[in-house]
Amino acid sequence: MDYKLRWSDESVKNLEDILDDIKVKWTDKEVDNFKSKLSHQLDLIVQNPLMFPASTIKNGLRKAVLSKQTTIFYQVIDDIVYLTFIHINKKDINNII
Repeated sequence: MDYKLRWSDESVKNLEDILDDIKVKWTDKEVDNFKSKLSHQLDLIVQNPLMFPASTIKNGLRKAVLSKQTTIFYQVIDDIVYLTFIHINKKDINNII
């Protein structure tokens, strides 16, 4: 069973900020690769959201490491995966939660 994916306003803003940042630093091909990798990771999450570990940051959150630089945090409630935020790992996680 695939779960439904819901993006929080925070996660949408996170993604927009990440894309703005990497478009400046990376080539179009690298940006497309990032988008593809993100899409694949989100597909995995909605297919089997419990495959990724629980987060120690906050009860109820799970985390899926997208890359060395980026982690996806989400919560599963019934048949819905709520994408709470996308974290740039070099930033302090305590400022987000």
